[in-house]
Amino acid sequence: MKNPLSPILYAKHAYNTTIHFIPATATTAMESTTTESKAPWPEVLGSNNWEGLLDPFDITLRLLILRCGDFCQATYDAFNNDKNSKYAGSSRYGKKSFFEKVMLRPSPTDYQIAAFLYATAKVSIPEAIFVHSLSRESWDRESNWIGYIATTTDEVSRTLGRREIYIVWRGTSRDFEWLNVFGAKSESAEPLLRQKTFGATPTTADSGETSSSSSDSDNDEIPRVMQGWLTIYTSDDPNSSFTKESVRTQVLTTIKHLVGIYKNEETSIIITGHSLGASLSILSAFDLAENGITDVPIAAFVFGSPQVGNQAFNDRLNQFSNVKILHIKNKIDLIPLYPSGLLGYVNTGVDFVIDTRKSSSLKESTNTGDWHNLQGMLHVVAGWNGEDGEFELKVNRSLSLVNKSSEFLKDEFLVPGSWWIEKNKGMILDGNGDWVLEPPDEEDIPVPSGPVEEMVTATSGDGEEKVTPAASGNNKRCWIL
Repeated sequence: MKNPLSPILYAKHAYNTTIHFIPATATTAMESTTTESKAPWPEVLGSNNWEGLLDPFDITLRLLILRCGDFCQATYDAFNNDKNSKYAGSSRYGKKSFFEKVMLRPSPTDYQIAAFLYATAKVSIPEAIFVHSLSRESWDRESNWIGYIATTTDEVSRTLGRREIYIVWRGTSRDFEWLNVFGAKSESAEPLLRQKTFGATPTTADSGETSSSSSDSDNDEIPRVMQGWLTIYTSDDPNSSFTKESVRTQVLTTIKHLVGIYKNEETSIIITGHSLGASLSILSAFDLAENGITDVPIAAFVFGSPQVGNQAFNDRLNQFSNVKILHIKNKIDLIPLYPSGLLGYVNTGVDFVIDTRKSSSLKESTNTGDWHNLQGMLHVVAGWNGEDGEFELKVNRSLSLVNKSSEFLKDEFLVPGSWWIEKNKGMILDGNGDWVLEPPDEEDIPVPSGPVEEMVTATSGDGEEKVTPAASGNNKRCWIL
């Protein structure tokens, strides 16, 4: 029988150093938090635009940002980027044991996967974003796994008194050549406006002036977004069983279904992503509110986001009082400056600027990739005490995580660089004495999701019967409630 964490990851150093991830129920910190501010949940989600919570840095908000960052990191850790594998471009781990296999700590059972998200594009996409297998038996020729939707379990939700729904977008952790491939061309956000979705009635703000998609339009009143982000978000492929519907449709349909399931609970939607994933987070936050999710708080916590749209896009986004966006950015990171205000783009949301140079544990790196590194930012979030304050860790978070996919830590800590790798790059010795790529467990093989209506009826802990999303592509497997 295989090790439950197969494929085995070379994470020995991580086990020699205590790793503390922060679950929904935890407030673990290195120092007493009894004298620190603990804001009400609506304020943590930005109901007051995070006024008074960033400096001094509220402990509850700090923990939530770290949790979102860990969810983003899970997309990098699970992504199969080995072109020699016929499953390149998919998640290495299935829905049922996803959080266990990415080693979410301390309790991977606090969360449950509702859906995996798959994207395609009708343009050439650089390998830093989409990876395709060299095998003739590839699981899919055009699509890539690009994130997931998860919720707190029933038990955790009862403890918290609320149901948290997370949308997590995979970003890019490698070189920045993909930015040049996309270019900076903008496009009308008309495909996202409500008259195009679910048959809703257009409003005055949605009048026909938004229909233009010409890149050289001078009409500043038209919400415009970067064409590359919109293409990934809205593209479908009728020849793919994973992206017959665009990732946009996957998100809208699944979220509307979950909101219906949990209509009798206090529910919040939290969207998160890093880099490209941050841009998709902002797009999807706008899209959800634009198309009917206006009575549930939507908070996006994004890391190192490129700019997404023009001022008209921001103005329309800001009309939705339930949508709030907090942008965690490193002061020296160049990516948030892209594509540029000179091309009509503006920053979106509330900026929370940190500075990786404040930590004495990090190298004085001149590598722009380090400035954009997610784990480097999370390390600084864990110890941030304001621009003028001394850096001091406030939560018990392993320093070794910084080097998970980089060499950003100072050498004196003796942590190997980019240590999150498969043992022997996934190669095993088979019964014939040949070295071959280890096949995934059956539960980890990519399976197209069925229609969202194809659900399993389960009974919640309070005895109420509810319809519950399946935990894997096999609709006979349901979440344990």
